[in-house]
Amino acid sequence: MTAATSGPAASAPPGTAPVPLGKRVGRLMIAEWTKIRTVRSTLWSLILLVVLDLGFTALFVGLTVGQWDKTDEGDRASIIADPTSMILGSGFFLSQLTVCVLGVLVVASEYSTGMIRASLLAVPRRLPMLWAKAAVFGLLILVLGVAVSFASFFIGAALMHDKVSVSLGDPGVLRAVVGGGLYLAMLGLFALAIGAIVRHPAGGITGVIGFVLVLSPLAALLPGSLGDHVHAYLPSEAGHLIAQAHQGKDDLLTPWQGYGVFAVWTVLLLAIAATLLKRRDA
Repeated sequence: MTAATSGPAASAPPGTAPVPLGKRVGRLMIAEWTKIRTVRSTLWSLILLVVLDLGFTALFVGLTVGQWDKTDEGDRASIIADPTSMILGSGFFLSQLTVCVLGVLVVASEYSTGMIRASLLAVPRRLPMLWAKAAVFGLLILVLGVAVSFASFFIGAALMHDKVSVSLGDPGVLRAVVGGGLYLAMLGLFALAIGAIVRHPAGGITGVIGFVLVLSPLAALLPGSLGDHVHAYLPSEAGHLIAQAHQGKDDLLTPWQGYGVFAVWTVLLLAIAATLLKRRDA
């Protein structure tokens, strides 16, 4: 077999040069970005993420400061030990659900509308489409998540200034604030993977919310060290540790270890999604 009939050139029409890999990847990324940004739910979900995160940060931190003298001494000591975790956690508590929903819809909505057939006709090998979709969505949530995390921190730090002073220069704080964006980006990819596996918006959203909000309290009911370890290694419980400035005395994992556990969960789900994408019909 000669070079003219093998490799990338074999799939190119006679008389035309093969499209370079970088250009093909660029076209896929542009196509996925176009699909994501032209869906109305994307814009509203991102706006809701910002509003809920900043709004709940101001609300919960403001209530904490207003009730400071009535707060239990143990709770006050916990806040003083790591005010960054309290500030960021206040905003993420509900705003993360918008990322869960959007991550599922990025994939599952294509199946519900039938658009996936056109996408797979354009990319017959299938997997490059999934990787491009994950890369574009992950980068989008990372950029917005980091921006929202910084804004949330500055709002919370200003409200808590009279009670607890905290700044980006304190040990672990900058990593925690950036980690807030990293957590949201990984959560988005986690939700995207579940959406690609389930292929149905309602089922995918239910599955992600179950992982994020339901499994954690159920695992905490398990007896002894078994419950502690199961709880610690759940995806969202492990992942949110990256948004803490310091490892808590009861935490079994460090912030980076927890984020690594969350990444392993996400990679495994993406691998399952890729396998099913190759084997199942659209």
